[in-house]
Amino acid sequence: MIVRVKIAEIAVRRKSGLLVTVGLGSCVGVALYDKISKTGGMAHILLSDSTLFNGRPQNLLKFADTALPLMIDKMLKQGALKKEIIAKIAGGSQLFNFNVLGGISENSVGQKNILAVKKVLLTEGIPIIGEDVGGNFGRTMKLDVDSGKVEVTSLKGYIKEF
Repeated sequence: MIVRVKIAEIAVRRKSGLLVTVGLGSCVGVALYDKISKTGGMAHILLSDSTLFNGRPQNLLKFADTALPLMIDKMLKQGALKKEIIAKIAGGSQLFNFNVLGGISENSVGQKNILAVKKVLLTEGIPIIGEDVGGNFGRTMKLDVDSGKVEVTSLKGYIKEF
């Protein structure tokens, strides 16, 4: 079964299925996997920090600081063990260069998303064992829940498996 994970969504599967998210530009795709229980999760993170918005955001799945803990909790409820969960991430591009001086801006949405995802995973004690981040191009990310393998296809024409 193929499950498409759209912008500001999460999905969790156990033992089988393919989790797929497309259109990762400045957004970051996060694949979490527990190989013992064969439980996988995927998030399509749109923005870094929910606290930068006034009041409570309507969709907590947009943000790294809220979506990832919710996905981890959902995985645990389906049988994953937190100490067994590993992460693989992709995306965080800077598709448009608004930096007057040229080059990649350290304050781009993509860079902020990458840093926020890494901070949450570090806080949660989940190691990142593979990544394909940055640049100025889009990506598609797939997680095979049976094997834990992640495939990232870029608009630059390469395919990376990890």
